Amino acid sequence: MKITQRYVPFADAASSELPLGRLLRLSLFQLSIGMTMALLVGTLNRVMIVELGVPAWWVALSVALPLVFAPLRALIGYRSDTHPSALGLKRMPYMWIGTLLMFGGLAIMPFALLLLSLPAGHGMEVWAGRVGAALAFLLVGAGMQITQTAGLALASDISAEDKRPRVVALLYGTLLVGMILGSGLLGWVLQDFSPTRLVQVVQGAAVLVAVLNITSLWKQEPRRARRGARAANGFSQSWARLMAMPKIRRFLWTVGLGTVAFSMQDVVLEPYGGQVLGMNVGLTSALTAMSAGGALLAFALSARILGKGLDTIRLAAIGALLGLPAFALVIFSAPMASPLMFQIGAALIGFSGGLFSVGMLLTAMAFPERELTGLVLGAWGAVQATAAGVSMALGGVLRDAVSALATGGWLGEVLNSPVTGYSFVFHLEIYLLFVVLIALGPLVRRSGSAPSRSAQPIGLAELPG
Repeated sequence: MKITQRYVPFADAASSELPLGRLLRLSLFQLSIGMTMALLVGTLNRVMIVELGVPAWWVALSVALPLVFAPLRALIGYRSDTHPSALGLKRMPYMWIGTLLMFGGLAIMPFALLLLSLPAGHGMEVWAGRVGAALAFLLVGAGMQITQTAGLALASDISAEDKRPRVVALLYGTLLVGMILGSGLLGWVLQDFSPTRLVQVVQGAAVLVAVLNITSLWKQEPRRARRGARAANGFSQSWARLMAMPKIRRFLWTVGLGTVAFSMQDVVLEPYGGQVLGMNVGLTSALTAMSAGGALLAFALSARILGKGLDTIRLAAIGALLGLPAFALVIFSAPMASPLMFQIGAALIGFSGGLFSVGMLLTAMAFPERELTGLVLGAWGAVQATAAGVSMALGGVLRDAVSALATGGWLGEVLNSPVTGYSFVFHLEIYLLFVVLIALGPLVRRSGSAPSRSAQPIGLAELPG
């Protein structure tokens, strides 16, 4: 048992009610979501902009569509809490629905991408492809939000109360591992890019997602007695109580601002590497692995840093501070013509964003109303996902608008370059990080007066070595 606890990072998250094997199998739904995110954000955005010539603003809006349902995460979680199932199941029906939506969206996506690759002169077909691709992204997004919300709630249901923070850590780490594995596999299979190869990859991803999710949820939720009707006005009353908590509004606003600051480059980072630095699809797809790897490293270090008594809000502030040199490296990689500098900057963005996310997540878990923890986490996830979607769409639109002005000569001869649009987005994110640091100030005082949670491990504290 000691050997297992030494070399398996989350062995201490297991309990008699939730053995380690069952827990690892449950975490597979996060693995599938991470791989899907790598496909959407780390590969398809670059392919559609650079290889297929789709406008960046349209790609940004499409990639942001999966997050349209993000504001409903708190409501989805509440409804799964009170689902009146005749079979006595409350989480499993939502996970099934989410899996079917993800599979359906990925299944129809390749045909839309084929239409997108048609040459000029096929206006009607190209627009049909864009509409179809938007529908596919929307289905995948709905499935991801429903599956993840219900899956996290199920993990909370079947885990022991004292093990829940470690279970959350395992699921968060599995999401990052899925992004790393997904981007690595995509970069490998798409080294020799062709539209046919892309279709095969997306179709294979649809099958893999279905297999992982079905394996994850199989016989995980015990059946209970048949449930009655859902209570009326329960959600609105709980939400009003949540909004009455001290500092909750500033906390949610700060989560949103920080997410925007770290996510606006998600759609344009890979195209920047391809168009400005001449990197191929395999190398730019690997950027997602670097960013997720940086976030995973931040998560591992956070467990040790917080164990020494560091405040969770100060941890988030450190992440925001490290984001400044990270974006500076990305900006200066263009005039230096240095793909290595660009890759280091991308990894540092993931690391600093991971510190910020972990700090804000643990702050959400530390709010005093323990019976509202689920709703707080749902609100945190809804704000974070919504802000990520809005910022990705905004990043693509700003890149196109500023690039059009620069290449049209409106900004002067010096800025007449395709780099200008990308650089504007990266500079804006730096300015937003300064705003985030200002917003974190009052929260530090609140967190500093709250009981310390540092004695409880949160994540990858037991990594070998």
